[in-house]
Amino acid sequence: MSVTAVPIRPIKKGSLVKLWAGLAALSLAILWLAYQGTESLRTGDPRFFLAQNGKRDNVVTTASGLQYEVLRKGSGPRPGATDIVTFNYVGRLADGTIFDESAKQGGPATAPVFGVVPGVSEALQLMNKGSAYRIWMPPELGYGPQGSGDTIPPDSMLEFDLDLVDFRSLTPEEEQRIQMQMMQMMQQQGGGGQPTG
Repeated sequence: MSVTAVPIRPIKKGSLVKLWAGLAALSLAILWLAYQGTESLRTGDPRFFLAQNGKRDNVVTTASGLQYEVLRKGSGPRPGATDIVTFNYVGRLADGTIFDESAKQGGPATAPVFGVVPGVSEALQLMNKGSAYRIWMPPELGYGPQGSGDTIPPDSMLEFDLDLVDFRSLTPEEEQRIQMQMMQMMQQQGGGGQPTG
């Protein structure tokens, strides 16, 4: 048995470079398409994104629809609805745009738990001091159909990174002052307050 040798022509240097450049371009196109697919998942219908996100390992969905992932577990007690919390936060729209962060506001924020949007309030009450959570909230736990100015469009799904630094109870004076402020806001918005008459 004899084997016939077939000479193979050597590849020119220019052709080899073109081949590698073509493979690199094809790889970049595939990555771009994959990114576009995940980006449309985030910026489309919030309920669809939240349904898919809720299937991820380590993501917990509460009865209200809030989703959270524990990034760092703290210890000790948790704040209640009437406590004052000190926390760091970064707020993002569904497309990843940062719309607010405590670092740009001068450091950790301090507010009563009931004084923040419902999704953040719920998450803070789940956290121990020293915890860090990433949360995703449906529009009804954020700013709802009205949005917030030019920054947060109506019916936006929001994502927050929260870091609970500390918390304390309201003093009686603070509680009274907050109740007065809430009554004034209700009266200014035409919501009533104490009946007149």
